[in-house]
Amino acid sequence: MAGAGVLIGLLSGVLVVIYRQGIELSIRFARWMYAQIRITPWLIAPWALSAILISLLIAWMVRKEPMASGSGIPQTDGVVLSGLKMKWQTILPVRFLGGLLAALFGLSLGREGPSIQIGASGAQFLSHRMRGEKREDVQEHYLVTAGAAAGLSAAFSAPLSGMMFALEGIHRSFSPAILMGATAASLTADFVSKYCFGLTPVLDFGDIRQLPLGDYMWLIPLGIIAGLVGSLMNRSLLGLQTLYGKLPDWLRPMIAMAIALPVGLWLPDVLGGGSNLVQTAERGHPGLLMLCILLVVKILFTSTSFGSGVPGGIFMPILAVGALAGGAFGTLGHDLWGLSAQAIPVFAVCVMTGTLAASVKTPITSILLTVEMSGTLTHMLPVAAAAFIALLVSDLLRTKPIYGVLLERYMRAQGQAAKLPGNLGSGIMDFPLEMGAPADGHRVRDVAWPSGCLIIGLRRGEHEIVPRGDTMLRGGDYLIVLFSGQEEQTVRAALRGLCDAEETESSASSS
Repeated sequence: MAGAGVLIGLLSGVLVVIYRQGIELSIRFARWMYAQIRITPWLIAPWALSAILISLLIAWMVRKEPMASGSGIPQTDGVVLSGLKMKWQTILPVRFLGGLLAALFGLSLGREGPSIQIGASGAQFLSHRMRGEKREDVQEHYLVTAGAAAGLSAAFSAPLSGMMFALEGIHRSFSPAILMGATAASLTADFVSKYCFGLTPVLDFGDIRQLPLGDYMWLIPLGIIAGLVGSLMNRSLLGLQTLYGKLPDWLRPMIAMAIALPVGLWLPDVLGGGSNLVQTAERGHPGLLMLCILLVVKILFTSTSFGSGVPGGIFMPILAVGALAGGAFGTLGHDLWGLSAQAIPVFAVCVMTGTLAASVKTPITSILLTVEMSGTLTHMLPVAAAAFIALLVSDLLRTKPIYGVLLERYMRAQGQAAKLPGNLGSGIMDFPLEMGAPADGHRVRDVAWPSGCLIIGLRRGEHEIVPRGDTMLRGGDYLIVLFSGQEEQTVRAALRGLCDAEETESSASSS
């Protein structure tokens, strides 16, 4: 896994670096083009014609390869967890061409989600070359996960976040095999990214001073605001996607590009993913009114861009929206309550992290991402506090993880909501047993294990145990499960119900 992870990191890192550079050049061209249209209005005619042709081309490509539409993270989750099929031969060209064409018109889409799927596709390519006919099995899924981690690492120059996202955002469990491949791939891809783009992080926060202890009381409203903004962002994205679903697929990209014209003419800062908006929010120079306008427009423009189904992600736009909300709140506190201006950047970073945690439900990844981008650990406490308060607020509002909902919608749209398990062949997977789960505190023979699987090992701390019928299970154990590939999806769902404490809580609340 370590050797394969290094190879995956090299290939995926190169692919993502090329994609990242192309997106940045395309966004620069979009801003330059809209500036020319403001000076020379007659350029609207050729722009409109180009937008119509390009939107039809993107709609045709997405129709041919629907797995390359939207973010790419839900599709990667579906490959690893739900047995969806992924064809790197068609996904890579559609991702590259469709993403670059959408960026040429300045749509509010991020490159991080597509980078994750590009990395996963690169890993699948290597898996097919290295492993011959052994395809679509569990080990390939581990390699695809490593490629996804490498994609995020290269996109953000954040290797720790890539590693954690593989565990928290895709598998939502800890596995040594997954960690080994993801670590090697993330570190290698980060080396490739830094070699090409330098050591400066994607979001270079600069020198942000620590938040004084006397201002820590602000973390509670900051977390609440982040939770509300993250929940609002999810509802806006899903609502606009629902509205687009009532339109013909060829018309959807055309509407998004038509909306991009007035945005590009009057608020060009909102174009693209929004890394520039994060820096704007930290400075707070535009003033409270302008920050609020940018916040509202960014939410709506991102929703209309993403809902159209064009290839592009929402990772960076969510960060930008959170940073704008935090900057606006910090500016308000400075104007009304005498808050120090030096606290505004800290507020922006805290709400940015909390918004991502509330929307995606990956708090550890969100915290690590902020730490890596800021280059310092001094803000970890306020950032972590805001992130977990935001997560609590989103849970109280019953906000589901955005990528999980998008995966469900994708599978329903493709007629795969009741998809039969894929033919994976026999395999072995690790499953963590959480404290408070239905199987916690019971003997092995007393648990109603699903058919099609066998508990062949149990890892407890540094020790591995061959379980017997009277072996007592404890929270924190890792079950080593042998399963039949035909039953993989059924087994995984049943084991999650037995080993996941959240499943117990949700069942109790529903009853």
